[in-house]
Amino acid sequence: MSHIVTVQEAVTAFAPWLEPTDAELDAIDAEIPAITAEVELLDAQIITLDRLPNELDARRLRRARNRVLAAHRDVANRTADTSLPGGAA
Repeated sequence: MSHIVTVQEAVTAFAPWLEPTDAELDAIDAEIPAITAEVELLDAQIITLDRLPNELDARRLRRARNRVLAAHRDVANRTADTSLPGGAA
């Protein structure tokens, strides 16, 4: 009979080097508006799943899509404004 054992590191993988860095957390914070807009779009799409979309639903979907595009544009513009070290002058 063979025993099944777990690797301690795989089960409790909370070593300090596995935590996200401050830069990664900042990148996530910068994308929060885009993530929120995508969730709102998904909510609007879910509402229309079980029925034929009426004019109000179509307007809600259109506005949600526009918010997603605007949020992604803002995130892209914000990251384009930051300069990376070692770049060309």
